[in-house]
Amino acid sequence: MSGSKSSAPAVGRPESATARDEPLGLTVHALPPADAQVLRRRTVGGRWKMLLVLLACAAPVIASYFTYYVIRPDGRTNYGALIEPARVLPSALPLKTLAGAAVDPSSLRGQWLLVVVGGGACDAVCEQRLYMQRQLREMLGRERDRVDKVWLITDEITPRAELQAALSPGDPVQMMRVPAVDLARWFAPAPGQALHDHLYIVDPMGMWMMRMPPTPEPARVKRDLERLLRASSSWDQAGR
Repeated sequence: MSGSKSSAPAVGRPESATARDEPLGLTVHALPPADAQVLRRRTVGGRWKMLLVLLACAAPVIASYFTYYVIRPDGRTNYGALIEPARVLPSALPLKTLAGAAVDPSSLRGQWLLVVVGGGACDAVCEQRLYMQRQLREMLGRERDRVDKVWLITDEITPRAELQAALSPGDPVQMMRVPAVDLARWFAPAPGQALHDHLYIVDPMGMWMMRMPPTPEPARVKRDLERLLRASSSWDQAGR
C-alpha cells in the first residue's frame, strides 16, 4: 500500500542516507540568534585595524620629524631656530601675483620653500639675501628639485626690471605680494628683528618650521637644509 511504502525505509539503503535525501526545512526562525558581544568585538577590531592603517601611512612623516627634532642626527644642533610648534600656512593668506591675480595659498604646498620677505624696492641687503637663496638651492645638487624659492613682497612696489630679469634664469623665484600684517599670522621675526631680516624655511605640508638668523652663514644654512631633506626623504619627493 502507498501508506506503508512511504513509511518504510528503502531496501538496501541505510536510514541515515534516506534522511539525507529528504529536503531540509530552512527558515529564518531556524537560524541561531546574533551574538551581540561577538558583533561588538568585530566592530572594535575593525576600528583598530583602520587606526593601524592610518598610523602606517603617517609613520614615515612622524619618524622623519622625530629623527630631526628629537634624535638630531650626527649629534649636532641646528643652526637655524626651530619653530615649536611649527606654524601652519594660513588658508586665507591674501597672496597675489605682481599683476594682481589672486594666488591660492595651498599652491605653495608640496615642496620645501626657501622664503625671502621684503619690499619691492629691494635694497642691497635684500638683493644679497635673494642671491644667497639662489646659491643655497644650487648647492643642494640633485636634491635642489625638492626646494622652491619664494619672495614675498610686503608692499605695492614693483621690483626693478633688471632685478626680475636676474631672478628669472634657471628655476625662477616665485614673486608674490602679501601685506605684512597678514604675513605676520604665519611668520614672526626674532626678538629685536624685523620680518625682512630672516630667511624662512617651510616644509612641504606648509608648516613654517625654521628661521635663519640675520646675515646667516651659507654653509651652516646648507647643512640644516641637507639634514631636513635627508630626514624627509622617505615621504617627500620632488614636485607637487
